[in-house]
Amino acid sequence: MAESSTPGTHYAVLLRGINVGGHRKVPMAALRDLLTDLGYRDVRTYLHSGQAVLISDDQEEVVAQQVSSGLEKTFGQRIEVIVRSHHYLAEVVARCPFPAGPDSGRQLHAAFLADAADPSRLEQIEASAFAPEGFELGDRMVYLWLPDGIGRSRLASAVLRPRILGAQAVVTVRNWSTVTTLLELTS
Repeated sequence: MAESSTPGTHYAVLLRGINVGGHRKVPMAALRDLLTDLGYRDVRTYLHSGQAVLISDDQEEVVAQQVSSGLEKTFGQRIEVIVRSHHYLAEVVARCPFPAGPDSGRQLHAAFLADAADPSRLEQIEASAFAPEGFELGDRMVYLWLPDGIGRSRLASAVLRPRILGAQAVVTVRNWSTVTTLLELTS
């Protein structure tokens, strides 16, 4: 793919829990406008479930804070934001321990965490009890292999519990199709 001539880091911006069941509505056009008004470049959104891509000279933590503050001022609600670079997404895809073919979008998920998870907490889960489902800890994320999808997954419920990830953990889950699309959009 062609490289952008615009300096800065290409980021994916993940908003947690918006536009689900009619709650916490954030129109994508308004999100694009907000991100542009915050000074980000090459802003695009993907789907209606809270993904955007942009270019910034700031570090991901700064972008996350600025976007979260902007969302609160604009929409009057606190929305957690996780920001990850193109390089990070490329590593997530490259290190995937599960089958990641063209049909794995519904079965394979990435649970992105704002901070690193404590591996000893995840060791409390007896993975074999959930087979054929599986999980593996990555860098500030958890891979989830869910052959029947996330909606009926007992493993996803177990892994994503506050007592496992931490009571204050910020986590947002994306299916593999979204992960790979965000990788492409940030290249």
